[in-house]
Amino acid sequence: MKLFELTKSLMSIPSVSGEEEAVGSYLRDHLESLGWTVELQSVSETQNNVIAYLNDTPRVWLSTHMDTVPPFIPPTEDDEKIYGRGSCDAKGIIAAQIIAAEELRRVGVEDIGLLYTVEEERASTGAKVANHHPIAAKCEYLINGEPTDNDLAIGSKGAFRAKIKTKGKAAHSAYPEQGDSAIEKLLDILEDVRHTKFPNDDFFGETTCNIATLDGGIALNVIPPHAETGLLIRLTTPMEPIRDALESLIRERGELEILSYSLPVKMLAVDGFEQKVVRFTTDIPHLGNWGQPLLLGPGSILVAHTKDEFVLKKDLEIAVGLYVNLVKELLTAETQSR
Repeated sequence: MKLFELTKSLMSIPSVSGEEEAVGSYLRDHLESLGWTVELQSVSETQNNVIAYLNDTPRVWLSTHMDTVPPFIPPTEDDEKIYGRGSCDAKGIIAAQIIAAEELRRVGVEDIGLLYTVEEERASTGAKVANHHPIAAKCEYLINGEPTDNDLAIGSKGAFRAKIKTKGKAAHSAYPEQGDSAIEKLLDILEDVRHTKFPNDDFFGETTCNIATLDGGIALNVIPPHAETGLLIRLTTPMEPIRDALESLIRERGELEILSYSLPVKMLAVDGFEQKVVRFTTDIPHLGNWGQPLLLGPGSILVAHTKDEFVLKKDLEIAVGLYVNLVKELLTAETQSR
């Protein structure tokens, strides 16, 4: 199947996080038809990672995730672009990696594997399970795919997900002195969060905080007895300084609940590729058993997760060549070092 057709076929299968079963089955069937050995690694009753290989000790693996953010947007195209959910994040990447792997096979390179995970967009649940697969210990290099504009990312920020919860006392809104507003407490805390300067890093850049969700209260005529906010902080440092800063500013006014975190990661730099540090996080922090990580993929992160998501067709084609060259470079370097 050709590159653009495979991209659109994958995009036509809805796979919002938690609903990846159908696209995983499609990938299994497609790869088996090409002669790959394919395992479906169970993550939940309806979720499976896809693990494919040509021999039982592949040294270089190509990887990305099968899930997308909502909502499902079916694929459309014009002469230059493929539009729709997953076009660049990350079904176009899956297609480019499979086509690259088949090109490598045609020139006799079979020391490769393919790893496609579930729930990267939530908490990298699939990657955490994949990290314990026995075949990971045999992997020397993992080329992960995310939209990097086809540049080789040599660093990516981490992610710290947390909630801040406040409690108050309900009362009739006509008699506010009888109650204690949890929402007002939360707003005071968030004002402090907005003016807090978190520690930064010279390599990874600025630590940024997104106040992402707000919830609380019962009704318009009731003083709110509870409230909470969700934060996502892009880590450039260890987690502890961020946690400590939040706990210090919250004090007795509320409660900090840490949902998950992944640390910033430095990745392998390879000569001959455009290089940069990216601000987003990936599955890589949760795939530590899969050898040295690299990160590269077609498309722009600036259009990922938007209603106008797209990938340039020429960038998909370029990505195929980059994956082929990167695998050859890694295998050659590893062979020479032995």
